[in-house]
Amino acid sequence: MKIARFVAAFCLAMAPTVAPAQETQGFFAEPGFIGRAIQFGSRLAGSGDVGQPKSRFYVEFGDLITGAGWISGGPGYRKWLFGDRLVVDTSAALSWRMYKMAQARVEMPTLAGDRLTAGVQIRWQDLTQVSYFGEGPDSLEANRSEYRMENANVVAYAGVRPASWLTVNGKAGWITRPSIQAPGGTFQRGDPATATVFPGDPVFQLERQPNFLHAEIAMVADTRDHRAYPSAGGLYQVSWSSYADREIDRFSFQRYEAEAVHFVPLASHRIVVAAHAWLAGTRADAGQAVPFYFQPSLGGANTLRSFASYRFHDRNLLLVNAEARVKLFTHLDVAAFADAGNVAPVIGDLNLDRRSYGLGLRLHTEAATVARLDVADGREGWRILFRINDPFHFSRMRRRTAPLPFAP
Repeated sequence: MKIARFVAAFCLAMAPTVAPAQETQGFFAEPGFIGRAIQFGSRLAGSGDVGQPKSRFYVEFGDLITGAGWISGGPGYRKWLFGDRLVVDTSAALSWRMYKMAQARVEMPTLAGDRLTAGVQIRWQDLTQVSYFGEGPDSLEANRSEYRMENANVVAYAGVRPASWLTVNGKAGWITRPSIQAPGGTFQRGDPATATVFPGDPVFQLERQPNFLHAEIAMVADTRDHRAYPSAGGLYQVSWSSYADREIDRFSFQRYEAEAVHFVPLASHRIVVAAHAWLAGTRADAGQAVPFYFQPSLGGANTLRSFASYRFHDRNLLLVNAEARVKLFTHLDVAAFADAGNVAPVIGDLNLDRRSYGLGLRLHTEAATVARLDVADGREGWRILFRINDPFHFSRMRRRTAPLPFAP
């Protein structure tokens, strides 16, 4: 805990840094094929986020959770109406493991003199092979299991911006009964069903899961120069959320989170050092339980990179990451990183006993990571990870619907 407090204090003490006006050159002259790869990736990439008011079709690459597989994508369309005061956005995605997602959103992003955003979103997802190893920091890798989850979530949300870098977000929504099934899809790993490995879990004592009413309020300070390839500034968030079991009154709980990341540019932005800390805790009253699919979890490409996705589950988590990124060429960085964290049934038992170390490559434009390759080592061996986003992109923070399952 002392380490986590030190990292958080360090992040919050750092002042925002202004991004350079022009793209920073690397330490070495860039080969031509890297620039051509960047141009190709930039043409393919699209975004469904509200930003520049331009109606268009786009490719949805990044709206499936960890574990969906290396390749995913689908069509999206965004339409601006009424003088760019209202946007309608819809998209769908399919991954190589047959994870599926479809969403539709109506949003007014510039209310009250551009100080208020309000909207409504509905999201359906079918996640075919979500991993679960059991509850607690001592869960066994040999107990790996998988489950399939299908659910729909409708949410109303609003965000108030007292300053350009500060937002207070609130949302409330309804989750239809999550369907927990045996794993399916393609490219299956052959792991047994979670209901078979953990038949005594409270989730499997029910014929069907309940509906949930959920609400959240969060305060976010964001001074990063870019969301998808940050090299200066920071992101700091505190949040509270509530999940109310509206049928059997067994799975109601609250969640609290605090998170901070800061980026320090050195050597004229050719070297960037990042420090990240994340604490998530849940509280349930007597007679209530936190179902495993809502429990905080660690492991995978964005947390403990030498461990499998969703490797550790429990009521609370602690994570710290440090990464140093060196701009080898204009569009290619080499990175060294260290991850440490753990889960625990009570916050006081949290520690940093699960660790990863490794090296990676980052292919990027000035403002966005196009692809990354990480090689990590830890107590459960080596792991090679390929992704098309930055490890500090935090797309989970920007998702408006409830995180189900909890995906780090």
